[in-house]
Amino acid sequence: MKLGILVGVLVAAVFAAVLTTSAVTKVVVDQQQAAAGGLTNTSCDAAIGPTQPGQPQQGANDASNLDQEQKGTVALIISIGKQRGLAPRAWQVAIQAGMTESGLHNLDHGDRDSLGIFQMRPSMNWGSAAEVTNPNYAINKFFDVLMSVPDWANLRPGDAAQSVERSGFPDRYHKWEAMAAVLVQNLGQVVDAAGCGQGLGAALPPSQAAAQAIKFALGEQGKPYVWGATGPNAYDCSGLMLRAYQSAGVILPRVSQDQYKAGAMLPVRDAQPGDLIFLATDPANPATIHHVAMYLGEGKIVEAQQTGVPVHIRPFSFDEAEVVPQAVRPGV
Repeated sequence: MKLGILVGVLVAAVFAAVLTTSAVTKVVVDQQQAAAGGLTNTSCDAAIGPTQPGQPQQGANDASNLDQEQKGTVALIISIGKQRGLAPRAWQVAIQAGMTESGLHNLDHGDRDSLGIFQMRPSMNWGSAAEVTNPNYAINKFFDVLMSVPDWANLRPGDAAQSVERSGFPDRYHKWEAMAAVLVQNLGQVVDAAGCGQGLGAALPPSQAAAQAIKFALGEQGKPYVWGATGPNAYDCSGLMLRAYQSAGVILPRVSQDQYKAGAMLPVRDAQPGDLIFLATDPANPATIHHVAMYLGEGKIVEAQQTGVPVHIRPFSFDEAEVVPQAVRPGV
């Protein structure tokens, strides 16, 4: 019971974390550098990039299907990883290993004497049965062993997990890489967690209002999508934009089709951080707009996308289907 209460508090704390610094560009860049623990972002083709870089939606879908115990385990992994000052890639490795070994459940059974989240074996000197079924002990023990793996940070996360677990099925840890990256990015509030792309770099918002709107939207990451919701506990796409700009003193209409008319229009390819990007069934007909997101620069948007997918940052291309040719700059 005490563990359940602790897990609940941890989950709430992770989702409630917000960005509070006034200069949004500095927040994002500092967050990336500090959270990456010295790791350099790499392209999707690099060995340490995502196994399935073209399938972020699959990762989000897998993450949305986790139960409360699984989410609590993820929150505890991230919390302990942060307390120890470990890079987000270490959290991701642990999440993939735990999901593969136990489905992120603290099991009291397993193959031979395997137990707990990571199916550690007391007979193989992982600890006593009581220790390896204590989530705090198990997670710290996993991290201890991971830190001893030579060059672990430059391995694919699934290969790093295998180096700790030493499974007879070494490739199975890759299955959960997309999901683990989504969880690290949204629950851990890490920009570009998978190291896929350039992050926000030095992109500058065109105004203080845009900077404040970005800061607000980033701070809402992890909150659920609910159609018609305008916060503070859930959002739909236009509800998130409404509250983000309201925090900057700019009042937007409620729905995305009306928000398209609520500012200065510019070619979408000239969009700057804070500008609104729209998707429509027929991009040439604004009456068919069905989604709005906020551009962050450097090929990233923040959005409340759909049911089952929490507010998140994702890679974005101007060549995506349904992108309306005009972006909108609110408050201008």
